[in-house]
Amino acid sequence: MMNLDISGKHALVCGSSQGIGKAIAQQLAAQGANVTLFARNAEKLEEVKSTLDTSKGQTHFVITADFSKTAQVKETIESHLNSVNSFEILINNTGGPAPGPAHLAESQAFIDAFNQHLINNHNLVQTILPAMKSAGYGRIINVISTSVKQPLPNLGVSNTVRGAVANWAKTLANELGQFNITVNNVLPGATNTVRLEAIIKNKAAKLEKSIEETEALEKSIIPMRRFGEPAEFANVVGFLSSPAAAYVTGVNIPVDGGRTGCL
Repeated sequence: MMNLDISGKHALVCGSSQGIGKAIAQQLAAQGANVTLFARNAEKLEEVKSTLDTSKGQTHFVITADFSKTAQVKETIESHLNSVNSFEILINNTGGPAPGPAHLAESQAFIDAFNQHLINNHNLVQTILPAMKSAGYGRIINVISTSVKQPLPNLGVSNTVRGAVANWAKTLANELGQFNITVNNVLPGATNTVRLEAIIKNKAAKLEKSIEETEALEKSIIPMRRFGEPAEFANVVGFLSSPAAAYVTGVNIPVDGGRTGCL
């Protein structure tokens, strides 16, 4: 029987004030985990916290930092560890860089994105890794993008940095497997979030089409012919966080309705 129970474990979920991050936090709490919500907006995080399952005696927390400030993120999690002692599950998730072609991007845009994504991820891993090793259980899951398999048009900076994160994660998986710590990447496609709404609106303006026409066009290139729901993405993360996924590590898993055209 598949064991999805993570009762007694503690999960740190970054970018959990809305969208995919919020859905992941709700899923992990439903599986029994204590959850620390981590993003910039304390008010939104408190609202999310009020929706988390506590039926198994879970205790949930809220911490805040601006993910464009790597030192602040690192200091915040180090301070929080004084209260919670350890995390067995880490969900790295933060908003993507601004769109645009790679050849027109300022070099600083690459540096900022590298810091916000890879450096923050790395600092978080290094901070909580000792406790994972001691527990003999660790799940590091990075929410990235399907662009690590197939670069997406007009996302030059994002394509570049997401690829770096994916290769960092694969390297970590090779290094940490001996400690019963898995490292995996989950790749969202078009998912019903505030970010997707903004992308559709921007694309509609460029194409001089209505929102409805643009949505229909985007759905037409997805084999499932619809956008995904945050909860569907969170289900995959919930599995990877659980004991059932103990032998799954170092992989990129698209949750995109089949949109990615390569294996």
